[in-house]
Amino acid sequence: MNISLPDPMQPTAEAARRPALDDEAEQLIDAVNEALATRYRDETPVPVIGTTPPVPQPGRPPMSQKATDASALMLSAGIASLPLGAAATGILWASGHADPVVIACICAAPATLILALSRLLKHAKDAAEAAPPEHHYHYTGTVIQDQRSINTQTRGLIATTRNRPGKP
Repeated sequence: MNISLPDPMQPTAEAARRPALDDEAEQLIDAVNEALATRYRDETPVPVIGTTPPVPQPGRPPMSQKATDASALMLSAGIASLPLGAAATGILWASGHADPVVIACICAAPATLILALSRLLKHAKDAAEAAPPEHHYHYTGTVIQDQRSINTQTRGLIATTRNRPGKP
């Protein structure tokens, strides 16, 4: 049995098609280079026309910096509570104590704590506002303080009041 292998020096059908592919590639490269050479970008700024306010764009509505900060804080706290909730769920499920009463107590505890703290802060604020204001007086010169007290007695059918000075 005689097997003949192709001669590597002989051109194959694939090699015969290669010049046509090279020509097409050259044409494509020339077209891209021509397109890049003829482009132009106008760098002048676009003029502002009219006094119409900007239109709100889709997505988050425009808000103040304080509102944006509070929103980001709430979103962060919400995301941060997920691992804690997942851990509590896993512990309850693994221990077999995940009945509705236990879950209700666990869910109600943070809300109750926050409500109690808010009431405490509100009452503390009210107490601070109800306290008499503190007055500070600054004097120059001689100051005399009179600390006498007066004892009053009212007696009899026809009331007579006698004021007697007491001891300082």
